[in-house]
Amino acid sequence: MPRDLPLANGKLLVAFGRDYLIRDIYYPHVGKENHATGHPFRFGVWAAGRFSWMGPEWQLDMQYGVESMVTEVRARHEALGVELLCHDVVDFFENVLVRHIRVSNLQDRAREIRLFFHHDFHIRGNEVGDTALYSPETQAVIHYKDDRYFLMNCAVGGEIGVRRYACGTKEVGGAEGTWRDAEDGELQGNPIAQGSVDSTLGLSLTVPARGSGEADYWMAAGRDFREVATIDRVVRDKSPAELLRRTRNYWRLWVRKDQRGLDALPEPVVQRYSQSLLIIRSQIDHDGAITAANDTDIIGFARDTYSYMWPRDGALVAAALMRAGHVGAPEKFLQFCSHVISPLGYVRHKYNPDGTLASSWHGYVRDGKPVLPIQEDETALIIWALWQYFELYQRIEETAPFYRTLVTRPADFLLGYVDPATGLPLPSHDLWEERWGVHAFTVGAVWAGLDAARNFADLFGDVKAYVRYRDAAERLREASDTHLYSAELGRFPRRITVEDDESVTVDTVLDSAIYGLWRFGMYSPDDKRIVDTMHAIAEQLSNKASCGGIARYADDYYFKVEPDTNLVPGNPWFMCTLWLAQWYIATAKTAADLVPAHQMIDWAVKHQLPGGLLSEQLDPHTGAPLSVSPLTWSHAEFVVTVDEYCRKSDALARGPDGAT
Repeated sequence: MPRDLPLANGKLLVAFGRDYLIRDIYYPHVGKENHATGHPFRFGVWAAGRFSWMGPEWQLDMQYGVESMVTEVRARHEALGVELLCHDVVDFFENVLVRHIRVSNLQDRAREIRLFFHHDFHIRGNEVGDTALYSPETQAVIHYKDDRYFLMNCAVGGEIGVRRYACGTKEVGGAEGTWRDAEDGELQGNPIAQGSVDSTLGLSLTVPARGSGEADYWMAAGRDFREVATIDRVVRDKSPAELLRRTRNYWRLWVRKDQRGLDALPEPVVQRYSQSLLIIRSQIDHDGAITAANDTDIIGFARDTYSYMWPRDGALVAAALMRAGHVGAPEKFLQFCSHVISPLGYVRHKYNPDGTLASSWHGYVRDGKPVLPIQEDETALIIWALWQYFELYQRIEETAPFYRTLVTRPADFLLGYVDPATGLPLPSHDLWEERWGVHAFTVGAVWAGLDAARNFADLFGDVKAYVRYRDAAERLREASDTHLYSAELGRFPRRITVEDDESVTVDTVLDSAIYGLWRFGMYSPDDKRIVDTMHAIAEQLSNKASCGGIARYADDYYFKVEPDTNLVPGNPWFMCTLWLAQWYIATAKTAADLVPAHQMIDWAVKHQLPGGLLSEQLDPHTGAPLSVSPLTWSHAEFVVTVDEYCRKSDALARGPDGAT
């Protein structure tokens, strides 16, 4: 189930499912320590003896407010005669989720309406050894284990404190949990439970006929009782409404930092551009890790998640944010990279948000020989991202400390990681993490890393390093011309493999990631070989089923839906479709040349989830999201594509002499 409405402040991330139930709660890192692990935190309503949990019986409209990481959710239940308008927010400063609920009575008589909030914590990712209790001191429900505490409280009509509650066991001896206790509209008031536990709190409103009432609920996260009690006091003193207001204003100020005109695009695209920036921000940890996605439903596919920092993904996302005028998170990302990079100059497969090495399937031995378990493009793109940072913002004092850790050391690694037989990089894993060899995308990324290192060496007057990196980049380009391009195919292949006898095997499968050869500057997008390659991608990787879009590569197995590869070469991916749009933009000579890119931007907007989220891929027939959602990289490519479209549109309107 996609995570439609992520809310975060860099330390606390709360994500709702499509049923408007909290499914994931990360703290104290975005992406590390999920205290819900996909289990639903139920939200229910009782009225006139009838009860309903949020789910299929409810008509839901789930959105974010305009230019804000504040939800605007409408939920209507005709049989209950109740409509809810909910605003949820994770405060930008305090580690607390605040929920404001306006309850509308759709019937012609005044009624008591009760709201119930259920908590199914699995603290630190499991249910063992948790405690749930009612605290008279705070008049709140608290769950804790070790140094992880969660406090839940509520308010109605100015009266603060939990009056209805139950703490109990779950998943043990057939016990379902206290949510079952709530379904008669009452809670038994058990004050404490330990082990595998849950809790439910309730509140009551008297709502006039055809009128409405209001209630607030909040969940604070901290490392001990004092911390969550202090946050609870802040909410009481400032009021939930004030925290909603200030956080709404904070994110609007943040997203409006990019003042560049977007007049060339329709309002829905502009709104999705702003929302994409906010969604990207929700996936970034306060210590700098840019996580790929935080949707635990993927655990059912591979018993692992996307809640990691891939250096490549992070570099590309950081570059997208920088182009949009946001530099704080990219700076922290670069600092994160400087801490995790090996003393030998390369980065590993992926990292946890706290900087520790993450799980991996990249082996250290291949065919009986030791190998580096890396994707070389990840190392190269960090250097490239650092140059993007300096080129855009000219922050010499902030850049200089990275010269050794993120420039010369990794660039020298790239220099040494070369096959003397071809002059191309030695084999490594590809960006899809499926194949071993010499990949077109990796070649383009390594060239970009060397070119960025050359620029830095020139900037700092490091003549020897400048010559070293310049010559290496030139040799790599020549090697690519000689060994990578395939005249027989009439395009670049996605991969070559150099055998022990130095013969070369060409992987003829067409792959959208070949775009990396021009995207980072190694080749001009107008180079005939690139043009032929991109035309092949546009023609052969286009999904001919109703959804449209571009596949990763021919006969893609991942979440495969349609066996007919002539109709569907692979599920359409947002990023792959937007890569093609970026090429149309890069090669456009007239406004008419931008039409295909505009259509692809519109396609992305059309296939967003209701809250504006972009998944990794889509069902080729129905357009339903597949794999994780939101995927941070998908949103970054949308931001980059819109940015480049606007810049090119403006340049074409001005003409070659710069005049309109």
